[in-house]
Amino acid sequence: MLQFPIDEPVIIFAIAMVIFFLSPLLMNKLRIPGIVGPILAGVIIGPNGLNLLERDQTIVLLGTVGLLFIIFIAGLELDLDGFKKYRNRSILFGLLSFNIPLVLGTVVSLMLGYSLLASILIGSIVGSHTLLAYPIASRLGITRNKAVTTAVGGTLLTDTLALLILAVITGAAQGQLTYQFWIEMIISLTVFVFIVLWGTPIISRWYFRNSLNDGVTNFTFVMVILFISACFAVLIDMQPIIGAFLAGLALNRFVLDHGTLMNRIRFIGNALFIPFFLLSVGMLMDLSVLFTDPKAWLVTIAILIAVFIGKWSASILISKIYRYTPTEREVIFGLTIPQAAATLASTLVGFEVGLLDQATVNGVIIMILITCFIGPYLVEKYGRKLALEEDTKEFEDKQGPERILIPLSNPNTAQALMSLSFMIKQPNGEDQPLYPLTVVTKNAKSVEGEVAKAEKMLGQALTHASSAEIPVRLVTKVDNNITDGIIRAVAEERINTIVMGWNAERSSNKLFGSVLDRLIDQTNQTILVTKLDHPLNITSRVVLIIPFGADHKPGFKDALRRIKMLTAKLNATLMVFVIRGSEEIYERHMKEIKPNSPTTLKRIDGWTALQERYSAELKEDDLVIILSARRGTVAWHPKLEELPKRLAEVKRDSFIIFYPREEMDIDLRGAKGIEVPKEVLRRKDYDGN
Repeated sequence: MLQFPIDEPVIIFAIAMVIFFLSPLLMNKLRIPGIVGPILAGVIIGPNGLNLLERDQTIVLLGTVGLLFIIFIAGLELDLDGFKKYRNRSILFGLLSFNIPLVLGTVVSLMLGYSLLASILIGSIVGSHTLLAYPIASRLGITRNKAVTTAVGGTLLTDTLALLILAVITGAAQGQLTYQFWIEMIISLTVFVFIVLWGTPIISRWYFRNSLNDGVTNFTFVMVILFISACFAVLIDMQPIIGAFLAGLALNRFVLDHGTLMNRIRFIGNALFIPFFLLSVGMLMDLSVLFTDPKAWLVTIAILIAVFIGKWSASILISKIYRYTPTEREVIFGLTIPQAAATLASTLVGFEVGLLDQATVNGVIIMILITCFIGPYLVEKYGRKLALEEDTKEFEDKQGPERILIPLSNPNTAQALMSLSFMIKQPNGEDQPLYPLTVVTKNAKSVEGEVAKAEKMLGQALTHASSAEIPVRLVTKVDNNITDGIIRAVAEERINTIVMGWNAERSSNKLFGSVLDRLIDQTNQTILVTKLDHPLNITSRVVLIIPFGADHKPGFKDALRRIKMLTAKLNATLMVFVIRGSEEIYERHMKEIKPNSPTTLKRIDGWTALQERYSAELKEDDLVIILSARRGTVAWHPKLEELPKRLAEVKRDSFIIFYPREEMDIDLRGAKGIEVPKEVLRRKDYDGN
């Protein structure tokens, strides 16, 4: 016989799963953001509703983890380069978004008869906000918009100020507001921020460089960083959400936005923990108070007025100052209106120390429900409009859909090649799969055995792609030789980009080796020859080398767009060396072609000067990309065939030799066989000096 509230763990979890499955479907039918569903369900089945479930320690635990996931993911997805670029906007918006509601909330509370300390606390409660609707912005792909970056960056300031005021007010209420209190708080907070933001990147860089790249272990490592940071925040009497946000910022450059690790974090958070947080918020609601305590109506209305006027005023002011569009203004308002995290923390602590009464707690919870409904609705409505506006920007036409072929022969490099292919895949709405390929030669001792071995390696590539939710189409070819098999796959699958690995072994008269050299000579498609000696996610800078005349090649803009997109996805900076080219022309190209990561461009007088500067400026975690050219075409130079060997000799370096596409009807059969005499190579004018 069931007793209510239900205390059987299996039944509790089953009810929660049914709610998480059905509520978004029902909300979608009603055209209400799905994120509101678990909150309403919590109101209905909670202790103040049908009393099916109690808000016990299990619900509180899972809900707290969900809250930390929301804040952590916001830190991971924050566009750090955009934040640095717009940090003044974030700081100004954070101050406006906190101080205007703070003043309004304090004044209104004093008018309702609250004490000064309680009034300031209520003001700080309405001044904070929770990025409850951020998962919607993430799903719509607008997290790198400057307005969204401004709102997210301002959140760190508003919540930090709210929690600092909470610490000060509670200290004053308990008679602990001494010089020692201030000194301890300032020192502990400073040390904490320094340890997380300085120590975590050092540990993470070492871990990812030396790890076995196991998906479960990597996820566990990230969770360790998240919860240890949250624990440290608790130990210094701060709220754990501050630690979660700082952990996200510290790991931002190591968890790639389109990588498998980020996909696992989002999946676990959005599927399990975040819905539990929303459910736990709904369970706090007690609608009966509105009918038994008239003061609850006054408090609720007063708090709602302070929140809406304060947050709306901040959104209008920041949009006027920085000329954001009306759509961006609405998205900012939608992101900053929801109240949950710091609001709940401050309210519950204020109630425990006796500053707030039950009517205030209930009024705040009703305010949380209303704002948690309106915020996601606005972000869903105007975020979709903003995403469509961004998608209508001019984009260079390409010949046919993007299809990337990844020939695989070494299981040890297969995952790195797949990860690189994820990074260069264009987010243009075409759901084209990747094409991992293995080629078995006809003269193999056991063709069937080699095919089975090849399919096993392709299965590993499929698993890696599936964890990142990237569609793949596995291809196996049996041919006379590897090159013919790749070329046949290119023709049959209409491939326009090839990503291949290189083991840095070459004969004296070959550029890479017989397979790669023949493939480059006999194809016109984009080819990336790669040697990746460190994990992509620890890349701090991309070094791009552009030879003279490269901007006249037909595939130049497409190549530059891919390289800039790769740089942005790696959260890296871009250093560009232009050989004897016009700085003005290439700076214009850099501005015209999106996205725009922090870029430094330098003109080099010749290849000899480049080699001298290269050895001095190359860093350990650089990814070097040479925008190469096929022999006989514009921008080809004999030094381009020496660079791979020189780069391979520097064992710590990762590099990509990028061959842009050529015109399909070009005939280079004569030019590709030309051998340049050694005396010509030694001429200064040919060396570029």
